[in-house]
Amino acid sequence: MLIFVGLGNPTAEYAHTYHNIGFDVVDALSQEFGIKFTQNKFKALVGQGMVNGEKVLLVKPQTYMNNSGESVVLVKQKFADARIVVIVDDIDLPKGNIRYRERGSAGTHNGLRSIVSYIGQDFERIKVGIGRDVTKDLADFVLSKYDEEQFKPIIESAVAQIKERFF
Repeated sequence: MLIFVGLGNPTAEYAHTYHNIGFDVVDALSQEFGIKFTQNKFKALVGQGMVNGEKVLLVKPQTYMNNSGESVVLVKQKFADARIVVIVDDIDLPKGNIRYRERGSAGTHNGLRSIVSYIGQDFERIKVGIGRDVTKDLADFVLSKYDEEQFKPIIESAVAQIKERFF
């Protein structure tokens, strides 16, 4: 089983902000794979389906970014042998770059820090580069809206790379 966890903040005010790029990539996977978010469990919105014979779970924690681990640990407890792939924004990557890591530290990302505090470092990551606007406070930048047309090809590229790597 493959579990894709997109990190973000719930509620409409955070939709299409840089920090919610994980939610947006998982939403694109939902459309690509025809998997609808039909359940609210594990402190998350969850969709389940099959992709090329592989059972897939899509997860969008509803705990807010800094408490993402609360949701991910519940998913891991239920599906202990599954591969967990967390999709997250990364300010240290140039805008549009996408990086895969098998495991590692949380770095400066509070959502990853929360997950690491609950389940350790043994989960895969897909980091989507959002760059950094040095003219803005970091929190103001990551919580600001991005240009959806500008990010559409970046999200499509992330989906293509996920399909290539995992299916």
